[in-house]
Amino acid sequence: MPVDLDSLNLSMGKKARMYNLFYAHGPGHGMGMFLPVDQGLEHGPRDFFANPDSQDPDFEMRLAEAGNFSAIVFQIGIAEKYCYSYAGRVPLVLKLNGKTEIPSSDEALSPQIAMVEDAVRLGASAVGYTLYVGSPKQSEDFVQFSRIRLEAERMGMPVIVWSYPRGRAVEEKGGQLTSWAIEYAARVAAELGADVVKVNLPEYSAEKHARTPKEYSSRMFSEEEAVRRVVAAAGKIPVLVSGGSQVSDEDVLHKAELSIKCGATGLIFGRNVWQRQWDDALRITNRIREMMVEYRQR
Repeated sequence: MPVDLDSLNLSMGKKARMYNLFYAHGPGHGMGMFLPVDQGLEHGPRDFFANPDSQDPDFEMRLAEAGNFSAIVFQIGIAEKYCYSYAGRVPLVLKLNGKTEIPSSDEALSPQIAMVEDAVRLGASAVGYTLYVGSPKQSEDFVQFSRIRLEAERMGMPVIVWSYPRGRAVEEKGGQLTSWAIEYAARVAAELGADVVKVNLPEYSAEKHARTPKEYSSRMFSEEEAVRRVVAAAGKIPVLVSGGSQVSDEDVLHKAELSIKCGATGLIFGRNVWQRQWDDALRITNRIREMMVEYRQR
């Protein structure tokens, strides 16, 4: 669903930057298509094995420009070294926190490693923050996020929240990909002050569904209904759907169309784009954008 900026009660700075993302670049007309490249920190070099060219961030910068993405997502070190030549042509979302995959995620917390001030200095159109809903470190996470939210509000910088259920308690209640967990994560992001929320799509497993709270375990949702419920849980907050690990063209396009059909404002597909060779990456990008434009015109 296209984002209506006038309905979000944004400051002028936030509205201008959101317009840059959802109207001036990408599919436009209130829809977004983002290219995240924060996996080098989160997963390490293994994510670049499928396409060795992708280890050079300039590959993704060129792809973001050629594919007319709404923005590229980088951590601070990569943004400082690779974005200068594309300033003004490819909008930047600067991730403000991050972690490696080396420690267990049982007590997940993504520490802050950059400031909103850095995003302003780099000309970013938004900042990104990973929030681990349900982690034993949740209280620290909430406090850390609240400080970033206040700084972003002062500087007119939109905040995109990567809202991910994590931790032992989440696993005991069915896991991070249940409808219960993802709906909860979407609502938490809205409650805490996100301007945009990034989520995964629910994946049904009978065994895991049975362990969710009874309000969920006693109900069954179709694939489309499950996605619409996540969008509804976020309220007015625009929802971006994550692409996850690389899958076939058919599965990528199905996820993209399902997301847009069911009310998502945009897509944030990384590995499913840049793990492909250049020609294939551009081809899948163009097919996704064409689908989004088609839905926008209906």
